[in-house]
Amino acid sequence: MPESFETLSVPITLRNEHRLIFTRDVFAPENFALAKVLTPREPGEQVRALVFWDRGLEAAFPGFGPRISAWFAARGETVRLAAAPIVLDGGERAKNDFAQLERVWQSIEQAGLCRHSYVVVVGGGALLDLVGFAAATAHRGIPLIRLPSTSLSQGDGGVGVKNGVNFFGKKNWLGSFGVPHAVINDLSLLHGLPVRERRVGLVEAVKVALIRDAAFFEFIAARVQPLSVFALEPFEAVIRESARQHMEHIATSGDPFERGSARPLDFGHWAAHKLEQLSDFALCHGEAVAVGMAVDLLYAKASGLLTVATTDRILGVMQQLGLTIYTPFLDLRGPDGRRRVLEGLEEFREHLGGRLSIPMIRAPGDRLEVHEMDLARVDAVIDELRAAYG
Repeated sequence: MPESFETLSVPITLRNEHRLIFTRDVFAPENFALAKVLTPREPGEQVRALVFWDRGLEAAFPGFGPRISAWFAARGETVRLAAAPIVLDGGERAKNDFAQLERVWQSIEQAGLCRHSYVVVVGGGALLDLVGFAAATAHRGIPLIRLPSTSLSQGDGGVGVKNGVNFFGKKNWLGSFGVPHAVINDLSLLHGLPVRERRVGLVEAVKVALIRDAAFFEFIAARVQPLSVFALEPFEAVIRESARQHMEHIATSGDPFERGSARPLDFGHWAAHKLEQLSDFALCHGEAVAVGMAVDLLYAKASGLLTVATTDRILGVMQQLGLTIYTPFLDLRGPDGRRRVLEGLEEFREHLGGRLSIPMIRAPGDRLEVHEMDLARVDAVIDELRAAYG
């Protein structure tokens, strides 16, 4: 029997250029890095931009807001601010506050931005996510330029293609994918950070090394002592290589917008996302990922995937870097007596949109996907983690 419908299929191919620029003192009068990417969409146009920046930068860099204004004022012939730079609270809690998202939308609307304008955001990963989602949904997408200001965002989240805010009590439930117009890593910002915020950048560097590149892990392991005190040369080298590894994976994995279930860059994240919620975000993302990786490393050992010696060595490197690999939030239990963190497995599966896929390793650089997790074994490795490192 002939089919009763007709299908027309026309391929649409979009070319995206994912650009990462390394510089120092991006808002110094003589620095043209940002000017080179604030390009007009039509010949002769004057570029209009709206800048959002993280309030936390003011403590480390007094007068940061006026420096932004002065940089734009010096380039008024070609680019101008659509409104004064807007300071926002950063941190994961900002992504739980829908009023903050509405404020960004309102600022974009009041400034009269269009798709020939630019949104520039300077801040940690949470603020990049928030403002990026607002830019992606205003006018169906205003070009976004990210200036990550933390070690975690410079080495990982800020160089990605995801935006999002938390909703229904779930991390990044509202979000979008989109390649930013450009990412600018101002390395000078790294050295004004509090110790806690510098350290978490090392977490994602260890993560990407473990799942992608044994040589990068050995590079980190050989420099544990200077990295633990954030010595300039090795610290910057690790953040730069972490950024490169994350970008390369996104560009070459064949799934930049995560339509499949495999999520290699989310090693340690099923537990981390839940731990952030359980701690009411007292644990920042990087701290939660360190704990999540420790859980999955011990699970891999208990499953016969990792040797005892390799597991102990990796956990030892993490500890020597100053990373905390156990938290009491792992032991919070629900009314049924079950550990609350185990809820993270089902939430992670839902977030993936398909079958459960948990990244594991057999050795640094040797990754595989696990599609089932033995809950009793997870319970046992958390007990082991608490006994050894609690």
